[in-house]
Amino acid sequence: MQNARRNALAPASKTYRNTEPEQTTVVEADLVADCQRGDRDAQRRLYEQYHAQVHRLMLRMVGCEEAADLTQDVFLRVLQTISKFTGRSQFSTWLYRVAVNEALQHLRRRSRKRFAPLVFEPSDRAASPTTQSEEGELLDRALTRLDPELRSLFVLREVERLSYHEIAAVLDLNEGTVGSRLNRARDLLQQYLTELGWRP
Repeated sequence: MQNARRNALAPASKTYRNTEPEQTTVVEADLVADCQRGDRDAQRRLYEQYHAQVHRLMLRMVGCEEAADLTQDVFLRVLQTISKFTGRSQFSTWLYRVAVNEALQHLRRRSRKRFAPLVFEPSDRAASPTTQSEEGELLDRALTRLDPELRSLFVLREVERLSYHEIAAVLDLNEGTVGSRLNRARDLLQQYLTELGWRP
């Protein structure tokens, strides 16, 4: 289970985390300020800088069929509401909050319609995955079964590699709650993976 989680949910090689906090914070603040003034070039640069990580998050939250459209919706929301960003948190924290909220609202709307198609076909329970890609596919299927709030916690931790403190800020939770819910998410994922045919 540990290898399946790590291999399938490893973050992309390109990282958007701050490696030089002071310098990056200044550049980020200038970019956000330009976007708040309606600078189209700054808006384009903001989109290019953060598109990959938002799309990666959407893939795990809503599946590949809807990830691209929802990613666009996130950036529309970001640019519509960026004037509300006050700089009291890192911009990436605020962006994750907007993205997660958009994903959760989308999943709730889909649930109310009583139509939640799985992106992946159900697995043959007798099959035993032997490759990393097969393990990753099973994990994606298991994630679709997970409650959306727990899914967001798991993805922020295992895909985006956010700390408990950062996740707490994104989801407006205390760190103890983040830890207990992550444990719950991992337990459920192991159960779902077993039901889908995964074997350690």
